[in-house]
Amino acid sequence: MKRIRNWSAFLGNSPTPVKIPESHLVKFGWQNAFAQYVDTDELTEFPPVRVFGVHRNRLEVKGEGIEQLILPSSGQNLPIGERATVGDWLLLDQVRKRPKHVLPRKSLLKRRAPGTGRDVQPIAANIDTLFIVTSCNQDFNIARLERYMALASEAEVEPVIVLTKKDLSDNTEHYRAQAEHVAGTAIVLLLDARDTNIDEVLAPWCQEGRTVAFVGSSGVGKSTLVNALSGEERAATQEIREDDAKGRHTTTHRQLHLMPNGVLVLDTPGMRELQMTDVANGLEDVFSDITSLAGACRFSDCQHETEPGCAVLKAVEEGEVGSDRLGRWRKLVAENRYNSASLAERRHKDRQFGKMVRAVKKIKPK
Repeated sequence: MKRIRNWSAFLGNSPTPVKIPESHLVKFGWQNAFAQYVDTDELTEFPPVRVFGVHRNRLEVKGEGIEQLILPSSGQNLPIGERATVGDWLLLDQVRKRPKHVLPRKSLLKRRAPGTGRDVQPIAANIDTLFIVTSCNQDFNIARLERYMALASEAEVEPVIVLTKKDLSDNTEHYRAQAEHVAGTAIVLLLDARDTNIDEVLAPWCQEGRTVAFVGSSGVGKSTLVNALSGEERAATQEIREDDAKGRHTTTHRQLHLMPNGVLVLDTPGMRELQMTDVANGLEDVFSDITSLAGACRFSDCQHETEPGCAVLKAVEEGEVGSDRLGRWRKLVAENRYNSASLAERRHKDRQFGKMVRAVKKIKPK
């Protein structure tokens, strides 16, 4: 389902695989899958390090005997595969204190960058499990859950939906039922982030050497969960506003935390905007009930609006699919198509501009 890039072409000649001693890097989340991209001859000069934090103009990296802030890769408008983000593994140029290159990722969570542009913004790399956190109050939003589920599915990251603040609701089963409808085969957990056994509840996904991430809007309890896993106040927390149950931003930047049990936890700021881009496969998975019905439509290019013989509209009429769910699917598909097409168009224009510049350079000396 997922498109795999030819990384040997990106890195040059295929390097000789090298197994780095697990005791050195496993505590930072190193897996043997990364070793095939490391050349034995490079290790002394370019040791593997992992990005634990991304600040305004610095990367916080850690490795065997290394813990420092470095400059990001030089150059403007780098391809997303060469822009380091939290969770990335990279080979560190110790002389220049910059990444030599970013190692190929096993997973990448990304979105369209906020603003008027159409650039892709990496959120986190090499995540094993994504905890999608929402609360049993006015913050609960089906459309937002579907967005996060599509994001996880496209990245091939295991999703787990976590419903918090169960102590503040008299109808928790209502929230659970709605979440389970979106989750499909994924697990839905219902808890109070202040419970003393949070680490036991999350233990199946929080093993040594694994990397997990918490995503969700501000105030749903992400930082509280991080603190529960660590047993100390690693992330600041604040109360929600009483008038609308909205949270205040307590996490200001994405940061990896190494927990006492060896799991690596990514805490993220609440994202006010999560625009979909390049997630066609993820949307197909999350809305499998609709996409499977679409195959039975009379016309192969059916838009499921007014066309005769539309199996999707028939399912809506018969109550098999909710009209609101169909509306959300249409919105996300249109959004993803627009953002992805804009990116492809911009890349085409960049290539055309590059060809023009090279042509001018050839003519100028003459």
